[in-house]
Amino acid sequence: MVAFLRLLHIIWLCCRHRLDQLVTQNLPLPLRCLFALFPKGDKQRGERLRLALESLGPVFVKFGQLLSTRPDLVPPDIVKELDELQDNVPPFSPELFREMVEASLDEPLDSIFVELDEKPLASASVAQVHAGILRVDDDVQREVVVKVIRPGIEHTIAKDIALLMWIARLMERWLPDGKRLHPIDIVEDYRNTIFDELDLQREGANASQLRRNFLHSPLLYVPEVFWEYSNKTMLVMERIYGIPVADIDALHAQQTNMKLLAERGVEIFFTQVFEHNFFHADMHPGNIFVSKEQPQKPKYLCVDMAIVGSLSREDQYYLARNILAMFRRDYRQVAELHVQSGWVPKETRINEFEAAVRTVCEPIFQKPLAEISFGKVLITLFQTAQRFNMEVQPQLVLLQKTLLNIEGLGRQLYPELDLWETAHPFLERWLENRFHPKTLLKEFKRYAPEWLEKLPAVPSTVLNNLQTLEKVRELTPHLEQAAKDYHQARENAKRRYIMASSAIGLGLIAALTTWPSAINHISNMPAISIVLGIAAVALWIMK
Repeated sequence: MVAFLRLLHIIWLCCRHRLDQLVTQNLPLPLRCLFALFPKGDKQRGERLRLALESLGPVFVKFGQLLSTRPDLVPPDIVKELDELQDNVPPFSPELFREMVEASLDEPLDSIFVELDEKPLASASVAQVHAGILRVDDDVQREVVVKVIRPGIEHTIAKDIALLMWIARLMERWLPDGKRLHPIDIVEDYRNTIFDELDLQREGANASQLRRNFLHSPLLYVPEVFWEYSNKTMLVMERIYGIPVADIDALHAQQTNMKLLAERGVEIFFTQVFEHNFFHADMHPGNIFVSKEQPQKPKYLCVDMAIVGSLSREDQYYLARNILAMFRRDYRQVAELHVQSGWVPKETRINEFEAAVRTVCEPIFQKPLAEISFGKVLITLFQTAQRFNMEVQPQLVLLQKTLLNIEGLGRQLYPELDLWETAHPFLERWLENRFHPKTLLKEFKRYAPEWLEKLPAVPSTVLNNLQTLEKVRELTPHLEQAAKDYHQARENAKRRYIMASSAIGLGLIAALTTWPSAINHISNMPAISIVLGIAAVALWIMK
């Protein structure tokens, strides 16, 4: 019932904001009549969509944030409006903010902060951020940002997730490809992700890990977390100053090396995914800044580490080899790797899948990013996947979303970026280092204590397995005999059914032949009921 009421609310908001203006084709007549009940107003279509997403809550706001990074798929007027969703969601009152901070710290604000701005520095879909000056001690003060979760947001998110789960169940049950797409698994994964965002202590831990990973790196700076003032409901971090990555004019004004900036963005992504296996998975422009120092050697600054992702070693390995195989145009290996990884069924014909991958990938090679739309490539790959029953991999969904954000960011910064030239050498080095003797020795040292711990139990485990195999071998003749007896009983049942059916049929023919008047009363004959009952029993025996 909750999901159904939420669905009605969504339909009402779509009609209220006249989102039919976003559709170029004619809608079905019932929908046109429904939308016609509401006035069009004078708002532009981009503003209509932005206001609708804001009204629908954080789940839909985040969808709008993703769309704002795709100027190749979304018209410019809509992208401009959706950019407002990055950190300009309407804030809640400053009085409520101060009450929440005091409740979280359980101390008066004046004893901890020298100053705490009432006007929010940023207001996003899930949380709100205010600037302040932290009183570290009597002589030391630090500029910080204070982040708190929006009040009552858990209830809104729970309703949206309930609706998404309801839709996912319908998809899995009724759509031809429903089970292959794993909609329930995807919603479950998204539910875990978005509820993790509500735990600011988790975000702080993610930020600390990313900071360690890129400590002293020329590529990325992650602000410090002040743990003594942070907890599950509030996060206090070092304040950073930089240029928003979407402010292209400001970046040009300080003579930023845009080509190097775009290349470093790609390098950061691949470093996080393949070297650290810990990647920032919410890299929309509202969370990324560029340092004002050394514009010819630009450095990224990132915030909002609530959503991070990682891959299993197997997925990491197969993903790297797949990308490299595509760079080398070795489509045969791409097809084989998909089968080996289990991403497509084992019975897939390699040559047919190879031809399909070639058809999708060949047109995009040796082109600058400005001429490539990965959104369209993904759509084409999805259509190809349907033909080969490729299953959606829930563990890769977060990575795919991050890749879309990175592509949109690179397109805005430096449209001529050659993604292949930037990523190819990195992956070649990564695979080479993965199987380098030093790496293998490091892995051996890491797992050697566990192996040594389990070594004394190996003989008994082997002996137990051998005894189990011996018992299975002893039972095999009995199992084979039972199977033969079952098949023999089945054949006997079939023969009995045929004989009974023949006898009943002959009896009916004889009865109808010797008693013609029975034809007029056949529907009332008890014999017919008996015949049908015997036939049903015979059919059951045949199963």
